[in-house]
Amino acid sequence: MNISSWAIRKPIPSVLLFIVLTILGLLAFKKTNVQNFPDIELPMIVVSVAWPGASPEQLETEVARKIEDSVANLTLLKHTHTTVSEGHATIMAEFSLDKNIMEATDDVRNAIAGVRGDLPTAVEEPIISKTTLSGSPIVTYAIRSNNMDEVDLSWFVDDKIAKAIMNVKGVGQVARVGGLNRELQIELSTAQMTGLGVTASDVSHALASVQTDAPGGQAKVSGQEQSIRILAAASSVDDIKNLQLPLSSGGSVRLGDVAQITDSAADRTSGALIDGHSAVVFDVVRSKGASEVTVLKNVRKIMDEFRIDHPNVVIEEIKETVKPVEDNYKDSMSLIIEGSILAILVVWWFLRDWRATVVSAVALPLSIIPTFWFMNMMGFSLNLVTLLSLSLVIGVLVDDAIVEVENIVRHMQMGKTPYQAAMEGADEIGMAVIATTASLVAVFLPTAFMSGVPGKFFVQFGWTAAIAVVVSLLVARLLTPMMAAYLLKDSIHEEPKDGPLMTRYMKTVKWCLSNPWKTSFSAGAFFFAAIGLAMTLPGEFIPQGDIGRTAISVELPPGYTLKQTQAASEKVQNAIKDTPEITGIYTALGSGQATNGFATASADVRKATIHISLTERGERSRTQPQIEADFREKVKNIAGARITVGSAESTSYFETTLTGDDAPALARAAAAIERDMRSIKGIGTVNSSASVLRPEVSIHPDFAKAAQAGVSTVDLANTIRVAINGDYNNSLSKLNLPERQVPINVRMTDAERDNLSAIENLKIRSNSGELVPLSAVATVSMGTGATEINRLDRQRTINFTIDPNGVPLSDLTKQVANLPAVKALPKGIELKPAGDAEANEELGTSFMLAMVAGIGAIYIVLVLLFHNFTQPLTILSALPLSIGGAFGALFITQFSISMPAMIGLIMLMGIVTKNSILLVDYAIIAYHGGMSRIDAILDACHKRSRPILMTTIAMVAGMLPNALGFGADPSFRAPMSVVVIGGLITSTFLSLLVIPVVYIMMDDAQNWLKKKFKR
Repeated sequence: MNISSWAIRKPIPSVLLFIVLTILGLLAFKKTNVQNFPDIELPMIVVSVAWPGASPEQLETEVARKIEDSVANLTLLKHTHTTVSEGHATIMAEFSLDKNIMEATDDVRNAIAGVRGDLPTAVEEPIISKTTLSGSPIVTYAIRSNNMDEVDLSWFVDDKIAKAIMNVKGVGQVARVGGLNRELQIELSTAQMTGLGVTASDVSHALASVQTDAPGGQAKVSGQEQSIRILAAASSVDDIKNLQLPLSSGGSVRLGDVAQITDSAADRTSGALIDGHSAVVFDVVRSKGASEVTVLKNVRKIMDEFRIDHPNVVIEEIKETVKPVEDNYKDSMSLIIEGSILAILVVWWFLRDWRATVVSAVALPLSIIPTFWFMNMMGFSLNLVTLLSLSLVIGVLVDDAIVEVENIVRHMQMGKTPYQAAMEGADEIGMAVIATTASLVAVFLPTAFMSGVPGKFFVQFGWTAAIAVVVSLLVARLLTPMMAAYLLKDSIHEEPKDGPLMTRYMKTVKWCLSNPWKTSFSAGAFFFAAIGLAMTLPGEFIPQGDIGRTAISVELPPGYTLKQTQAASEKVQNAIKDTPEITGIYTALGSGQATNGFATASADVRKATIHISLTERGERSRTQPQIEADFREKVKNIAGARITVGSAESTSYFETTLTGDDAPALARAAAAIERDMRSIKGIGTVNSSASVLRPEVSIHPDFAKAAQAGVSTVDLANTIRVAINGDYNNSLSKLNLPERQVPINVRMTDAERDNLSAIENLKIRSNSGELVPLSAVATVSMGTGATEINRLDRQRTINFTIDPNGVPLSDLTKQVANLPAVKALPKGIELKPAGDAEANEELGTSFMLAMVAGIGAIYIVLVLLFHNFTQPLTILSALPLSIGGAFGALFITQFSISMPAMIGLIMLMGIVTKNSILLVDYAIIAYHGGMSRIDAILDACHKRSRPILMTTIAMVAGMLPNALGFGADPSFRAPMSVVVIGGLITSTFLSLLVIPVVYIMMDDAQNWLKKKFKR
């Protein structure tokens, strides 16, 4: 039964169906989260291990390698990535995407449990966590007050603000940057310790054993069960000063008499500057699955309440990343509406009938709105990927309705009533409409099953586009014919005469049919010229964006202090502060401290990140890449620091990795490659992770003297560590306060800790209880050690990062591969792509597979629909005709071949087949109706050229706002739309001439094959 005929005869079920779908879609639209990108959970498990004070080499040998070996044999493990720095090692186990994330977490946890006993006892418990792509801060606040010092202000953030914000649904973490943590400091001088016969370690351990609460078990007292508790913990600084500490000689001493005790702050390891002024700052991170827009809105409400409740505290929002998300959402919706209006105007321009235009226009909202319901059911959000999908298929969604309405109007011009024209016209065009929709679905769905990380992103793209197209088919087959039957007026019964354009077109088609080989040769030459043009186009992973914010990273040599890092950052700020497009500057020094129970990252006081906010894109004459190039020019003469301009959000860096087991050979090769990289013209900074040696105090025990004195290496290390830096955090005694515990740190005075001779005179307790000077059992000298060690798959690596500064990624890849140092790499040393370069390779492979799968799927669908193996090849011959226009449009607009351009090519495959389907479908109908082949294809060209032009212009009009860069950052949408528009234009005009020729040639080939096999 013809479904369109049924819908015309019984209109109520179809109307009710779309009323229900529309209501469900509107309700789902209100509930769907607005996000930047889809939340993606990759099977990457991170193991973080802390060993305070341990050198990178020691951590590599005693911790990292053991953990790497323990996870190496796990099923579906792809890579292990290891970064080792002073006191901290991070091992990331990267599994194949087929691995279940929970299973991967359990496997790693079990592997770590198996090796835990082999790790040094001083190593803290390993922290195992999953990796998600939703962990960047959505908003940053600065806080200041005239009534609180920095320590109290920091505690106010940790205790009051963090707790309040963490209660907001969708907040995953609050991380403080800068500020100071309260700490009770007990400073001992070497003279006092020598006089009392104690070491700093003795005092620290004695304090921890005396000043503590402890359980004492249970007892029956007065016939009742009673808990026994020993309450010895101090609750004030005076209590600490009055503590009597036992001495090894048998006596005791009051702590306040032998030490300087101050209620102060821990050493500063991070800081924040707002426009050059010191501040306490905190970041808010959303949790997985939450909407950035909703979370920010609720966090702002909490901050408004704090401003009212605490008028003496100034809370200022200094940075947020949600506005681009909101802008993208609003502008995408605007572009959808604008594209819809343009497509509707095209329909009206051709049909000049407002009733027919309304019938066609209804298809747009009735295709998009129900799609929101299906998206919500599948757990999709309104993000860059899904909104991009919807904005790009706008022109496509109205196509089926246009074809149906145009065919019905043509039948009315033959003298039929609207009802009769709708019944016959919808039936005649039905197969072509179904075939075109099936072709589009066959193209879009493979992108939802792409492999690798790109596939994770494009699951939502492929499904959203496919669902919208299928819903548009339902509209075209159910509602459009029904509305045409009852809304169109029976007014025109005269077929329009051919205009000069149609007359000229028909003459050109007849010439092409008379000269098939010339036509075919010209089409082939056009295709190969397009391939040649494509070879000249630059390539990159993702085009540089313009998001209104950027960053500058500053890295100083090892050994530099936080104060020196601040001074270098201020130089950078002074160099760029006069840039007119800057609206604000926020500098993060060192690393932030996560509060409210989250893990704390190891601080690197020699690094800083300068976050720069820019004016809106429409309010400035320069693009963000141009402003960043200006920054590079301004900071290039600042000496003594590695300065990198551009954030990961807006800039694509070239990354590559050098691997090998021979550490000295690896270092030599890396130095040679880095030197050659700096000779590449046009690039920005070149950074290498080759470990710059850091200064260190080296203590070499004399084992003979140490053994004679009864001093072990462990005793020596413990005494020195406590005296210089204090004990491990989990071993420190605590001052109990009503709402928190304050660490009590015992160590030498600042003056003595900075004095090498004072360190040499430190006393070590021997096995006999005597105090032995460090210089008597060890040699103290100045030395150097590695700052950071990187490893990949249990091999040492050195990573290179190049700021392209406008040089295309594909060109940079070729130039690096041809460097003399790369060609002369020693045996066992290998250079591998990483970062965007690696992603680009993976993306190219995934898209090629998706394109091949899409073409194969289109062919299979067309064979099933037309019951013919050769004419589907005629339809597919439109694909090469679109390539020239796609690459030509990229060349004219100066866009590179990138991920969005590749998506455009995939879209193009499904769209351009629509034109040839309309031609071939009608030619087959006319041929079977008794016409000759030539007459059938000429009649198809005559009757189907108008709907082909209408759908093409409607699609171009729908995508034009994207291509012209209207609305939010167009860096991702514009190349995609340009590819589709360019390919559509050339494919439409060429297919109207070439497809008829290919149709005849394929029919000849089919007839020849039939004769061949009949013999």
